Amino acid sequence: MKGYLILEDGTVWAGQAFGATGKMAGEVVFNTGMTGYQELLTDPSYCGHIVVMTYPLIGNYGINAEDFESRQPFVRGFVVREWAAVPVNWRSRETIDAYLARTGVVGLAGLDTRALTRRLRRHGSMRGVIYTGLETEVETLVAEARQVPEISGQSLVDEVSTPETYCLAGNGPRVVILDLGLKNSIAHFFQAQGCEVIVVPARTGAAAIFELNPAGIVLSNGPGDPLDALYVVETVRRLLGKSPVFGIGLGHQLMGLAVGAKTQKLPFGHRGGNYPVKDLANGRVYITSQNHGFVIDPATLPAQAVVSHCNLNDGSVEGLTYPGIPAFSVQYHPETGQGVTDPGNPLYSFLKMIEHFVRGA
Repeated sequence: MKGYLILEDGTVWAGQAFGATGKMAGEVVFNTGMTGYQELLTDPSYCGHIVVMTYPLIGNYGINAEDFESRQPFVRGFVVREWAAVPVNWRSRETIDAYLARTGVVGLAGLDTRALTRRLRRHGSMRGVIYTGLETEVETLVAEARQVPEISGQSLVDEVSTPETYCLAGNGPRVVILDLGLKNSIAHFFQAQGCEVIVVPARTGAAAIFELNPAGIVLSNGPGDPLDALYVVETVRRLLGKSPVFGIGLGHQLMGLAVGAKTQKLPFGHRGGNYPVKDLANGRVYITSQNHGFVIDPATLPAQAVVSHCNLNDGSVEGLTYPGIPAFSVQYHPETGQGVTDPGNPLYSFLKMIEHFVRGA
């Protein structure tokens, strides 16, 4: 069965359908990861996006029951050069084709993903429509692609956040996570360190969070433009200085907004598992996993926010510290991929901050 990806610039990319059939729209972006497609599909930060994989063969180790990052896939479409019909891995339970079909994700294979990625790099991320199924007039789809809403202006955080509070048991310090699009591996990391983890919906206010008596508060990753989640900014302002606070991804951006910084959109974002980030305090370079299209504008940072990490590819802000208050944040995803067990990982630094704060109190 044929399928198409149509970009807002009028280009049409034909391929073969796999996964679910149908039509979906979103911002078309690319991911440079060689592995991790299952985590990518279920990462809430991809809500609103049609994802193009640059690595040519996807699905070769299948889909397993352990590596889901959330309750369902949130991507609007999935584009690959080739998908593996016969996965080989002892944990595999189904093919990527069967998984996408079961969960309603439209897939497209067989097109030149290298050329498509080069176009997105040259012209920036674009709105698009992915379509598989019955034949239709391509000109109609081109018109639809140009009417797809921009990624900004959508309530994506509300779409992905947990509808109700839940708890992961532990005997250690209580960590409250504000779910802006939380990846399961973040919560599971803290639970594995013995913490009691309480996950609350994105619109939970500061007073309700403090009623939970947290030892520390995490602002999770999440999708979209941080300016579409300004209701969280006032919450963050009330949290800062009262308890240790750690922001990841969207949480990092919202912390910056809370102290007066501004954000800006990247041309084609950072998405993949191979981004070099330098820790400015010790000079170490980490190869990080990232998934975001917006960053903090360093020219707008107030005095109380100090850049702690930078991206070595383009110099963008990858981390902030807030001298005088127990808070810091990173743009990348420290819970996944390379260096996750390193003692210098920000997740461990946050646990140390909680310990010092409790001692000081």
